[in-house]
Amino acid sequence: MECLRSLPRALGLPRRGPCALAWGLTPGRAAALLGGSRAAPPCGPRGPRLAGEMHRLRTDVAQATLASVAPVFTVTKFDKEGNVTSFERKKTDLYQELGLQARDLRFQHLMSITTRNNRIILRMEYLKAVITPECLLILDYRNLNLERWLFRELPSQLAGEGQLVTYPLPFEFRAIEALLQYRISILQGKLSMLEPRILDTLEALVDPKHSSVDRSKLHILLQNGRSLSELETDIKMFKESILEILDEEELLEELCLSKWSDPEVFEQSSAGIDHAEEMELLLENYHRLAEDLSHAARELRALIDDSQSVIFINLDSHRNVMMRLNLQLTMGTFSLSLFGLIGVAFGMNLESSLEEDHRVFWLITGIMFMGSGLIWRRLLSFLGRQLEAPLPPMMASLPRKPPPADRRLDTKQSFRAEGLGPSRNVLTPR
Repeated sequence: MECLRSLPRALGLPRRGPCALAWGLTPGRAAALLGGSRAAPPCGPRGPRLAGEMHRLRTDVAQATLASVAPVFTVTKFDKEGNVTSFERKKTDLYQELGLQARDLRFQHLMSITTRNNRIILRMEYLKAVITPECLLILDYRNLNLERWLFRELPSQLAGEGQLVTYPLPFEFRAIEALLQYRISILQGKLSMLEPRILDTLEALVDPKHSSVDRSKLHILLQNGRSLSELETDIKMFKESILEILDEEELLEELCLSKWSDPEVFEQSSAGIDHAEEMELLLENYHRLAEDLSHAARELRALIDDSQSVIFINLDSHRNVMMRLNLQLTMGTFSLSLFGLIGVAFGMNLESSLEEDHRVFWLITGIMFMGSGLIWRRLLSFLGRQLEAPLPPMMASLPRKPPPADRRLDTKQSFRAEGLGPSRNVLTPR
């Protein structure tokens, strides 16, 4: 009830009762309607009029409610001459001006290029753009690097002063190329930052001079590996979004906005300049650049995997050394304990004639140490024989068959011997 009472004040309407407001009627009109309903049927001439007023009032209320909760976009507009204007616009007003739908400005995917109603909706991570045949709209930029690029490089590129190859083509070609070039430069910058870090870390970890592995280096390598995985995902999404357009000829045609809005451009396209083919070549060029970045990222990933294998091998070798040392010390302890039983026997409170001779102490001590050393030496030699790598078994040599050329030669000689007749006896001893 409180919502219904405060609704007239929000809409600037005179104060009415809740029921009259729900039906869109003033008190006088409601009384007239009630008085007339007794005399006239409900389907009289006032019925459609009242229904229209009710529908209009409900529409106004719904629009007022949506406008109060609709998000506000910070829009930066770039025209063909490179002029920049910034303003704020509600989402409902913006998609109505552009002739789009509300779902077109959601930007759900991190990387997407779609068309709707002769408009190109483009999303590249935190870059949201709408391209029209006359201008480029950047929505909600909140990144310092993006702001620097927006106001220093992009206006000159759109005006024809930058290093773009699509200047003779319509405006949407320049806008698409500028945005794709910026995205490729961002991905390439991330890769150029990761590559020296990863190489330096791997070089420090695989260095044979260091017997142990630095845990801090491993932590840095783990972080760089995660960043490399994120970069590979971004490159893959960029490639897939472009490849999806290249596989559909209709999408390529829809990206050529001026072809369908400007009659001169349509005539040029019909005369011989195929804008769809130019768009395909542009997208293929940036797909090839993304493929090169993906190949470089895969090489870094392969280096990380190989280095991890080397690190694991080094760790295994160090662990084996420690295990062998532990085993050797265990053998030494066993040898000392074995011959230490002699000292235990003499340490008992039993009397014998050996305690009276002072030379027996040194004799028994020498026997204990010599026996322990001999037993330990034998155990070490046994351990060394067990740990030696076995030699590969000798393969028996297979009998070789005589080459076919010799057999042919013997056959020819036998034929000659038989064909000579009397000289056969002379050739036979030879």
